[in-house]
Amino acid sequence: MIGTLGPKGSYSEKAALQWNHKADLRFYDDIFDTVDALLRKEVECSIVPIENSLEGSITLTLDLLLEHQLKITGEVIVQIRHCLLSRGKPEDIKVIMSHPQGLSQCRKYIKNHFKEIEIRSSPSTSLSAKLASESKEIAAIASAESAKMYGLDILNENIQDVNENFTRFIVIGKTTPSPTGNDKTSIIVYLEKNRPGALYEILGEFAGRNIDLTRIESRPTKKILGDYVFYIDIKGHIEDKIIKETLTKIKGKVGMLKILGSYPAAK
Repeated sequence: MIGTLGPKGSYSEKAALQWNHKADLRFYDDIFDTVDALLRKEVECSIVPIENSLEGSITLTLDLLLEHQLKITGEVIVQIRHCLLSRGKPEDIKVIMSHPQGLSQCRKYIKNHFKEIEIRSSPSTSLSAKLASESKEIAAIASAESAKMYGLDILNENIQDVNENFTRFIVIGKTTPSPTGNDKTSIIVYLEKNRPGALYEILGEFAGRNIDLTRIESRPTKKILGDYVFYIDIKGHIEDKIIKETLTKIKGKVGMLKILGSYPAAK
């Protein structure tokens, strides 16, 4: 059983089926509930978005990875093609709804075509589509699959600001997959005491061993202003000797090193 963001027709469902097209899915209202379902052992794994190529990271997902003992066991990359869906005609629309990421990814389209229309956010694109099916005055920014699922017309398609729009989803589970030769390891680093060159020193451990960093991002610890943790993705598996040695070296130089998991990189 896989937990994912619902209702049916969400991009999270698409990611889950891309991960395992035969899986039984259980839908949850938001990212928090989807992760909590795994913690409560309602599902074997959960799939949630972590970053988008246009809008950047999903901060709630990052915060949950820091707050809980979660293990990343895989990743899925889904191309996002937003459509404007409605039961009515363009002139009937009084409200446009979508997930905050969907609204942000279609900012220019909304401004150019529906400047005076009320904009509302919802927990998922598919919930927006479901609500749009109940009123001709509501339009949803969601997938073409949602249009079929909720009996909506596609008024316009590919309305995202940039055509090359991708979202990376992570699979959160319980076990660490074996090395495949094309893996990633995700970690969180907290320096504790900031000093000149502290982050540079940590990054130098990777650079000195020719370890490729595919992503680095800071997030506030929420303790005091200016206090940060760093989320880092590196190429390689925790069982690789060079990765293991490097992380051991880094652990002695930081206040906290949290290994989120090693998993096959999405193709």
